[in-house]
Amino acid sequence: MSPRNLLSILFVVAVPLAGIIWSIDASRLPPADLTFNNSTEIKTVDPALVNGQPEGRIVNALFEGLVRLSPQERLPVTGGPKEWPGVAESWEVSEDGRTYTFYLRKDAKWSNGDPVTAEDYRYSMRRFLSPLTAAEYAKQGWYLVNGKKFTSAGAYLVPGDRVEVELNLEPGEHQTKTGELVKGTLMRKVPETMPKDQKERDKIQQRFYVDVDGQERCYVVTDPALGETIPDGALACRMVMLDFDKVGIRVVDPHTLITELANPTPFWLQLLGFYPLFPVHRGCLEKYGAPDWTRPENIVTNGPYRIGFRRPRDRVRLVKNENYWNRDNVRLETVDALAVEKTTTSLNMYILGDVDWIQEPPPNLLRELMESNPPRDDFNPAPQFGTYYYKLNVDRGALGDNRVRRALSLALDREDIIRTAVRGPQQPAFSLVPPGVPGYVQGTCAPRNPQLARQLIAEAGYPNGNGFPSIEILYNTHEAHRAVAELVRKQWQQTLGITVKLRNEAWPAYQDRLRMTRYDVGRQAWIGDYIDPNTFLDLYVSDNENNQTNWSNEEYDRLIADAERETDAQARLDILHNAEVLLMAEGPIIPIYFYYSRNMVRPHVRGFYNNALDFHPLHSMWIDRSGATVNEFMRSAKK
Repeated sequence: MSPRNLLSILFVVAVPLAGIIWSIDASRLPPADLTFNNSTEIKTVDPALVNGQPEGRIVNALFEGLVRLSPQERLPVTGGPKEWPGVAESWEVSEDGRTYTFYLRKDAKWSNGDPVTAEDYRYSMRRFLSPLTAAEYAKQGWYLVNGKKFTSAGAYLVPGDRVEVELNLEPGEHQTKTGELVKGTLMRKVPETMPKDQKERDKIQQRFYVDVDGQERCYVVTDPALGETIPDGALACRMVMLDFDKVGIRVVDPHTLITELANPTPFWLQLLGFYPLFPVHRGCLEKYGAPDWTRPENIVTNGPYRIGFRRPRDRVRLVKNENYWNRDNVRLETVDALAVEKTTTSLNMYILGDVDWIQEPPPNLLRELMESNPPRDDFNPAPQFGTYYYKLNVDRGALGDNRVRRALSLALDREDIIRTAVRGPQQPAFSLVPPGVPGYVQGTCAPRNPQLARQLIAEAGYPNGNGFPSIEILYNTHEAHRAVAELVRKQWQQTLGITVKLRNEAWPAYQDRLRMTRYDVGRQAWIGDYIDPNTFLDLYVSDNENNQTNWSNEEYDRLIADAERETDAQARLDILHNAEVLLMAEGPIIPIYFYYSRNMVRPHVRGFYNNALDFHPLHSMWIDRSGATVNEFMRSAKK
């Protein structure tokens, strides 16, 4: 009996119930052209608020940026429609690498028929950078001139700055709407700087004195509708920010947009093809408000697909957008993205033919799949530009001590974790940045050393773990994450004598806990957004919304800033190396392993390519039942 047949019998017999339930449920629907398992319930389809791959796959299908990235190498595309370019037909880059001029195609439309214009991208960038949006990826817009200064609201404003005062909304207006703007020149602010401590900051109403058409006005950020008082002679407002006209993005005409960067940024075009920077339809957003604007019956999109329907804990059905400019090259009319969290159920559905693509099989079958003889034609693991790691909340008791953080890392047997819990081709990680960036040398932490780990925990005041406060590992619902967490707990308890608990949360709640730093140790994984060390190292600067560790280091921030300004390519990589060395020494994160992609794709799926980012755009796929295998197709596509 072949390994493939044995595998099928094992899972169809062992776990039939969940797969049968899903199959019966799906049978009530017209089948989609392509069905894949997106692994979890998505949190949102708002591009500005997305920070995970499950959401990113859907947003990438619904919306389209100035630039599209190729399905093969994930690089900006400048070819014809079949090569999948974005809304910009072409662009020009200045000699100093700081100014990009984009020429938008005139046939681009929103799903409601409205034209897609340069102003849509400017408006969406303003919303993305606004502190009211609280986008976790907002720092990606800080490469623009004054992008950070705008996001930081009044924090970095100085007298003489052109500012815009956003007035409070009328009662009943959606909070996502932009209030009336009053523009002027900042004369002074009192106090000039705010305390760093949030509690002290909350006690102070900062006053902004603004010259508006020759008249001095005093504004205070407050909302009378909430019962907040306004000082005598002051006017209430929602926000005081740098005038957005001073940010490096401007509209020349409806089909010409210019972005100006503070420094040459070699990956700027890749960022513009990254889903958080995709545009939203202002009319839709302001009519329905958040989150109602994203409901299937309301949402307006500009990408290859629109939402047909969404069933919680089941699926999102995507339907071809007939108003999409490149619709003739969209070959799938419908796509179903399932929210199946259990890998055993997912594989069973794949074997039964209910699913065309799953991201990963159960960990306990990975070795069998890799060693199958003859090799399976639907499983082709490949190195991925991603790292699985734990992040530590340094504001939680003993975790604030660097010796404790180092001890936790030194106590881990990464080989055992991969062999026992992960069971795949992954490689142990001792750095945050994965291998694969030409010219970059990773900054590493020390390998396993149980004796030194016990010495450090004793030096921190907890000999043999005595007196050490119990810590908790937070992870999102998934068998593999549970298996890793259980083994890490065992290793820490046996090596260090400490007590470790586990907390499992569904994906949205898990993300909320990380964002609010309501955790001790949190599971984290990061797949690079572009092939550059910066996509990992930039996460842990003090003001990055994705930091979520409460760790802050001025020297680290300076190194990342120096790298942004460095124009020599190798010198820039050397600076980033020094930053990673510092990050590993300080230990707010513990790398565990580097990813390998583990997709299983049925032989009739085309347009699916292995790439380092393991991102596979749905709009490039199609179905071909002529008989060639997936691996044969991918090999022929490389020729």
